Amino acid sequence: MGQRKIRVGELVLRQLSEMLHSRWRAESVSITLTEVDISPDLRKARVYYSVIGGREAAAKAGKLLMSLRGELRRMLGKEVVLKYTPELQFVYDPSVERGMHLLSVMDEIAASEQNGGGETGCGYSDCDGAQHAGNQEEI
Repeated sequence: MGQRKIRVGELVLRQLSEMLHSRWRAESVSITLTEVDISPDLRKARVYYSVIGGREAAAKAGKLLMSLRGELRRMLGKEVVLKYTPELQFVYDPSVERGMHLLSVMDEIAASEQNGGGETGCGYSDCDGAQHAGNQEEI
């Protein structure tokens, strides 16, 4: 059942994304459907989405998806042949936002190492580099 659950989830994700971005193109331009988690009986689907923008954009996307939930389910039932068309539940996925934050932190660290913290190579501001002198290999 596990493999079928994964395949059905991927199929539902692909179909929902295609339907959303073809029919409601202007409203869904900043929405990305990231994952679909299907219940073991295939009757419920938790659809994770991320949004380009801030919290206001995420709230607006959530309202849009919840208002389209019934119509998306009906369209999904016509496109995907399953015994039961899963009930859709949309959940905001902050992983893209966390990833962008992590990348910006890494960029800040790299910039600070280039501007003065990078002479020693260890990243500690109180390090004078003396303890690293014997560890240097000749190239």
